[in-house]
Amino acid sequence: MDAGEAFEEFARDRSAHLFRLALMLSGWDEAVARDLIQVALERAYARRRMLFGDGASAEPYVRRVLVNAAIDWRRAVRRRREDPLDAAMAVTVEDGTALVDDRDLLLRALSGLPARQRAVVVLRYWEQLSDAEIAAALNCGVGTVRSQASRALARLRQQAPAGRPMDPGARSRGVSADDGF
Repeated sequence: MDAGEAFEEFARDRSAHLFRLALMLSGWDEAVARDLIQVALERAYARRRMLFGDGASAEPYVRRVLVNAAIDWRRAVRRRREDPLDAAMAVTVEDGTALVDDRDLLLRALSGLPARQRAVVVLRYWEQLSDAEIAAALNCGVGTVRSQASRALARLRQQAPAGRPMDPGARSRGVSADDGF
């Protein structure tokens, strides 16, 4: 299989997962998530011979491009002085269960985090990467990952309503990617 075919197979097999990751990183904005995926896959395609040849794994590279593109997007939004929570506020939950309410609350809180802190939380709890893998994806030190995670979790705890702790690790309690989170 040549690099072009390997790229097509990767894009076909991993696009749904990458789209959910992009949604989390963009604060649940579908249009932005699609743009982020486009940027990541475009860059991967340009480097397909290096990324998809000789058993190389393209996923870490694509994930890193996706995270960096999300951070760049967030910076551009700040410069335009738009409210970055608008997209997250538009998310409605119709089933009314406590789990979905908690998920909605968490998504809103995540969208209020600075881009790097949100990336660390998403990569740690959604992608379940180690601190070293997150550091590689964000091109920073493990200590920076830990401090960003600590600050993000502290901020999430501050935003939590009384009696309802924010738990980005809800996935470990049975919430799966197929549940829409």
